[in-house]
Amino acid sequence: MTVILDGTALAATLREELRADVERLNQSGITPRLDVVQVAGDAASDWYVRAIKRACQQIGVVFNLDQLPADSTQQQILAQIHTLNAQPETHGIIVQVPLPKHIDADAVIEAIDPRKDVDGQSPLSLGRLAQSLPTFVPNTPAGGMEFLKRYNIPIAGKQAVVVGRSNIVGKPMALLLLQEHATVTIGHSRTPDLAAILRDADIVAVAVGRPGIVHGAMLKPGATVIDFGINEVGPKTIVGDVDYPSAAEVAGAITPVPGGTGPVTNMMLLRNVIRAAEGLGS
Repeated sequence: MTVILDGTALAATLREELRADVERLNQSGITPRLDVVQVAGDAASDWYVRAIKRACQQIGVVFNLDQLPADSTQQQILAQIHTLNAQPETHGIIVQVPLPKHIDADAVIEAIDPRKDVDGQSPLSLGRLAQSLPTFVPNTPAGGMEFLKRYNIPIAGKQAVVVGRSNIVGKPMALLLLQEHATVTIGHSRTPDLAAILRDADIVAVAVGRPGIVHGAMLKPGATVIDFGINEVGPKTIVGDVDYPSAAEVAGAITPVPGGTGPVTNMMLLRNVIRAAEGLGS
């Protein structure tokens, strides 16, 4: 019988654990704070910011929105980042994307103090991850690994395939699986025969942004499937990158969409904020 990897339930468990961590820090005189830098003008970005604010409030992390006008210059955004870098009460900084086309997003993210890079997106953070050094791990793949660990899914010695090669999800997910001693193959949207590399995979993680790029006939019976995809396919209809009905017939365990990796991602962000507060407050 297929195990449904329930992200809503896992997020609830993590929320209680993180709330206890915040209370412990409060007793030491530390109040974790997250600053979100946003350039106004994107409705989807507004939705994500509200979700982050709600998650912070639920566990006692101070949330502060640094919203800049839509016509802000590169220099103005960088100035805001530098202000937050120097501000001792700010423990974590994230830059809400997308940014306007005239802004160099890489330069903005690179300007964040690595000690406050709670999205784990700076070149330094990603480079340290590649070398298995302590760092902030990008939140989405960190959530994927949390599923594997909390559901006691074996990783060491297993064949894992990551479908996707982004710096945000695919590459860091592959690195995290390698750190846990999986044998990892990376596929992507231009891999000519995904089925050929998936058929022996014990663990499949998919983050391409293409609905149904992986379906049940491609999977090894009993495989664990982590679907990071979030795709709108119609009014109020969200699906993942995996064809859920067919995959659920074959997989041993699978994350649904919605209700899978999404709820856990923000918990991983808050975990990073707490760790940043521990490091900066000590």
